[in-house]
Amino acid sequence: MLGFDLTRLDGGAAVADVLLRTLVLTPEDLDPIAAAGANEWDRIALWQDVETAARTRREQAARAGAAGREEVDPGLEVIDLAGALAVLERTPIGTVDGLLHCLRHDVMDWTWRRHPAGVVQLKSAARAASVLCDAAVAAYLRELLSDETRRKLAAPYVSAVRQLPERPVDLGPQATALNAFVDRIRRLTRTDVLKLAAVTGQGRPGIADWAGAVHSASWAVFVSGRVRAAAAAQLLLVQAVDSAAVPVADRAGGVWNLLSGAAQALTVRDVLDSATLYKLLDPVVTALGPIAGPEQLTVDRAISETAVADQVADSGE
Repeated sequence: MLGFDLTRLDGGAAVADVLLRTLVLTPEDLDPIAAAGANEWDRIALWQDVETAARTRREQAARAGAAGREEVDPGLEVIDLAGALAVLERTPIGTVDGLLHCLRHDVMDWTWRRHPAGVVQLKSAARAASVLCDAAVAAYLRELLSDETRRKLAAPYVSAVRQLPERPVDLGPQATALNAFVDRIRRLTRTDVLKLAAVTGQGRPGIADWAGAVHSASWAVFVSGRVRAAAAAQLLLVQAVDSAAVPVADRAGGVWNLLSGAAQALTVRDVLDSATLYKLLDPVVTALGPIAGPEQLTVDRAISETAVADQVADSGE
């Protein structure tokens, strides 16, 4: 859900950057990030702006949702409905609180310790998390915050990042395939996007089967211990889709879901059942063709392997 939200927000790719950098932090990084933090009194004023912006987004979403549910009055101007649709396309399902909880408790789960009073976060980690949360929320509410507020929220993070080494994101055992996939998406052309949209439209009658396949892939991610790798793949995909300038209407209309499902399948392609792998990868290969990686590991090879596995299974019945 977070990837779907971020890919439709103006600042979604920037939020993805904060989360990706947080995923590769080490204990040695915490103090430099914490030291870059702003004065708490200054943060209070900035977070008043954040609360106002978050409330505005909720209100916009509620109004757009109500407009979409109302029966169409012949007297209404089409532009009103079009405007409501445009708002809905960019309205996240999640909330600011959900994003901050994800960053503090999920991405930075290793910074928490059991204490007689309960589970607490390391002091340096808590201060570092404040810097990261400020930057994330500045991007998440980008269009609703003033330029000054956004700059002040993000400045400590920008300063801290300059002091940290660049580290590759861990994509797990299927890193080669995932990197090739993300690189191909980053280079999408308008023709590619039209093909993806067409495949998405053709697949809508089988959306229930597709949703089941995504659930199976997600379960495989959990069982195989690749949750962080899968999250990283989705965040990289957010940035790739943004770099390719895929229209938001197409992202919201199903193209994101198609690509996200393929990324999830590739994350666990070595442990996922062949039928599920085929269902999630075939639409992307149909639209884009083979995607070659540095070691000539291609998405279409995964499809071929699936076909062979199915034939073997059928011959044994």
